Amino acid sequence: MNKCLILGMMIVAVDLGGCMIVDSPIKGVLGTEVIWGDTATGKGGAEELAKLKTGKACAQSILGLLARGDASVRAAKENGKITEVTSVDHSARNLLNIVGEWCTIVKGN
Repeated sequence: MNKCLILGMMIVAVDLGGCMIVDSPIKGVLGTEVIWGDTATGKGGAEELAKLKTGKACAQSILGLLARGDASVRAAKENGKITEVTSVDHSARNLLNIVGEWCTIVKGN
């Protein structure tokens, strides 16, 4: 019982330490789920944008202690079978600083 209490207090201390386990332009105390743009080089109207392929690559974090994954533009390009990138966006999700996810989303041809 005593060990469980100490472990629980350590988890709460790490969780309330003020560090979000994924970064985003806007953060929520209880959770975050946002998407924002980073780079756009493509031109064209809605018809051309609808033809673009999308690729996504993500990395995850647990309690800010363990992190794994490949959220690189290269991995997102490979996942979407894209050779020419026209835009790069990012998304972040965080739930109570317990589980976090950071993704790179690319569009192109």
